[in-house]
Amino acid sequence: MSKLRILYAATEIDPFLQTTKVAEFLRMLPQAMQERGMEVRIFVPRFGLINERKNRLHEVVRLSGINIAVGEEEKPLIIKVASIPNAKLQVYFIDNEDYFHRKSVLVDKDNKFHADNDERAIFFCKGVLETVKKLGWAPDIVHCNDWMTSLIPLYLKSTYKNDPIFKTAKSVFSVYNNEFTHKFEGDLLEKARMLDIEDEMLSNLRAGDFGAFIRMGMQYSDLIIKSNEDFSDNLNALFQEYTNTKQIISDENILDSYFDLYNELAN
Repeated sequence: MSKLRILYAATEIDPFLQTTKVAEFLRMLPQAMQERGMEVRIFVPRFGLINERKNRLHEVVRLSGINIAVGEEEKPLIIKVASIPNAKLQVYFIDNEDYFHRKSVLVDKDNKFHADNDERAIFFCKGVLETVKKLGWAPDIVHCNDWMTSLIPLYLKSTYKNDPIFKTAKSVFSVYNNEFTHKFEGDLLEKARMLDIEDEMLSNLRAGDFGAFIRMGMQYSDLIIKSNEDFSDNLNALFQEYTNTKQIISDENILDSYFDLYNELAN
């Protein structure tokens, strides 16, 4: 049995929220890895559509109270936790009143993309790593899922590279076909910056679009997973640029494939 520690970061997880395939994948994979002897932690944003009372979310006071910088602003981080019914899995929710209390995920009631989704992503990525530090739990693998998690590999290779909690961690970045056409305004580089990060390290972010975030995740992760979906020509071209891209075909052996992949990457 493997005793690896796997940290999952994603936009959503079933049964708390399900808008894309990511939620199903995050429900299946961590439990399967835990059943194979791995230690698992899961982090997702506490989007306003998640019913706290129904899902029995409660605040973890000892983990809350950190301020997270997004550009020149600092916003308080609230950590909530809930258990997945019929599974021995806990989910940690990254929360903040300004970013996650609206009753929507990425678009408003008129289907308009939230202009601050970039800040929400940055807050989430920074919040995950700061919370894991506070937990004192050192992951072997950090598996990032979808564009909102794409800055975590960068932070692991820069700001947190010498931190005892993260210094041996390897990152996996799974890309999904959740493309958007919005282009973010403002100084995205300034918002994303942390200690030990030079401007050139953030150069792929200058475009301010979906591809910019995907490029960041691809550039700094140790392994890229191309999900088994149809991607645009632009995205397929991106996959060709990175030799550390792997596609795991959805078949009956998919869980064994991930188990072997994690062990191979960690050793």
